[in-house]
Amino acid sequence: MSLDKILPDRIGFGTAPMGNMFRAVSDEEVASTLNAAWDQGIRFYDTAPLYGAGLAEIRLGGLLSSKPRDEYVLSTKVGRVILDEHESGTRGLGAQAAGSLFAHGLPNKVVHEWTADATERSLEGSLNRLGVDRLDIVWVHDIAQDFYGDLWLSKFEEARTGAFRVLSRLRAEGVIKAWGLGVNRTEPIELALALDEPQPDAFLLAGRYTLLDHEHALQRLLPMAQEQGVGMVVGGPYSSGILAGGKHFEYQDAPPEIVDRVRRIKDVCARHEVSTKAAAQHFCLAHPVTNAIIPGATKPSRITEDLAALNEHIPDAFWHDLREDRLVSPLAPLPRGV
Repeated sequence: MSLDKILPDRIGFGTAPMGNMFRAVSDEEVASTLNAAWDQGIRFYDTAPLYGAGLAEIRLGGLLSSKPRDEYVLSTKVGRVILDEHESGTRGLGAQAAGSLFAHGLPNKVVHEWTADATERSLEGSLNRLGVDRLDIVWVHDIAQDFYGDLWLSKFEEARTGAFRVLSRLRAEGVIKAWGLGVNRTEPIELALALDEPQPDAFLLAGRYTLLDHEHALQRLLPMAQEQGVGMVVGGPYSSGILAGGKHFEYQDAPPEIVDRVRRIKDVCARHEVSTKAAAQHFCLAHPVTNAIIPGATKPSRITEDLAALNEHIPDAFWHDLREDRLVSPLAPLPRGV
């Protein structure tokens, strides 16, 4: 099913921060932020077992437990199975760095596996943590993130014969409405779209179609998706926070060249009295493949800012100046047909 028939609006809520990404977030902060999102009309929530080793799903489930199930759209991910067993030492992410992003999450071990059996177990665990009886969208999470060289191709094959087929069956049975890939690299999606078997309905692309980083996605992936009618949810529209006043890019401290690029973007924003958040959001949403963005937050005020940015008027001259200053690709569709 196409995303435009599933998603209630063009903005949702990404719950990675609810899993204590970067820092420990109190239960009180979580509750006030999630309640603010609901009270201000957000009805699309995306989560994952990886976020705090199940913590984000548990916390989101606390909000949703009092809400009618038909009033919101819920997506989670497969590829990480949360065990009852606890980590004995420093948490790693399949020997890679993202585990440190959730160093303040739950201590449970996280197993990386995309087989059919692991997919079934992952879904069962997510339903239990969320306290719901069904999911709307399921993403196959980060097939390529933690594996280099040709190793990621073997993980893709594991997902193709495992997770992809399980989710295709659940979609055919009406158990879920749609499935896709939730990744921060374009190659796995391109490969999935080229398969000669049941294909994903959509994809969640984190960090690869933003105001700061979009060239690669425009060259191959997005034309393929547009041709096939496959929709996109943009994760991390603020590039890990650097476009929203934070210091992170790609989940790490931003390097000097990125800091300088953001400064140049902010200069153009200041000239036209445009907020950087609005520029980041409107850029992502201008591509015809994009169905929604899912920024995250840990404060109620950030929800208010995000919604205000979504409705902010941005003059055409702003986009002209960004393009003139070579801050956006000439291939990128811009708002209002600029």
